[in-house]
Amino acid sequence: MTTWVETPGGGRDRGPSGMVRAWVEVLVRPRRFFQNGVAPGDQAPGLSFAIAIALIYVGGLLSTQPARVLGDDRIPVLADSVGLTAVFIGLVTAVVAAPAMLHLVSAIQTVLLMFTVDDRAGVSETVQVVGYATAPCVFAWLPIPGVAAVCGLYATGLLIVGLAVVHRTTLLRAGLAGVLPAVLVFGVVFGGLVDASAVAELVAG
Repeated sequence: MTTWVETPGGGRDRGPSGMVRAWVEVLVRPRRFFQNGVAPGDQAPGLSFAIAIALIYVGGLLSTQPARVLGDDRIPVLADSVGLTAVFIGLVTAVVAAPAMLHLVSAIQTVLLMFTVDDRAGVSETVQVVGYATAPCVFAWLPIPGVAAVCGLYATGLLIVGLAVVHRTTLLRAGLAGVLPAVLVFGVVFGGLVDASAVAELVAG
């Protein structure tokens, strides 16, 4: 699950500029992106992409809503320095949390695909689909009611489309297989469910 291919069959560019181009394309032309941009065995760009999105999200929360990360003594402030703590959290996110979560959810996604799709692509392709589907969550940290929920819905749509294209199946089967991973990543990790609940309370109250 951790094989990196330096020359991907899909011809994706490496580096920051390639990552930005991938972000734009997966948002505006997801079918074409998943068809051409996901290569067997090539997890490096997808993993790097997911880590970048996670870092932006965590950094955004720390700058605008630090209590969501540091509140209730869940994470101690190192040496009485919020800045040092933020750097530490960023390192943990990039080196441990984001890669571990991506591969865990991809493993769950792979098992679910076994029940819905007979002729599937490989695990590596699934990792890439999940990673690139996080693209909308670059905005999920914004302290505006409804933003995280919309990002989560958009990301869920990207995940379903990506699964359908890469694993050559229908949107219905992809949706059935992708609903649980979508809830875990976009609803729980990126806060879509909490945000949707808060919006519902605002509307009702």
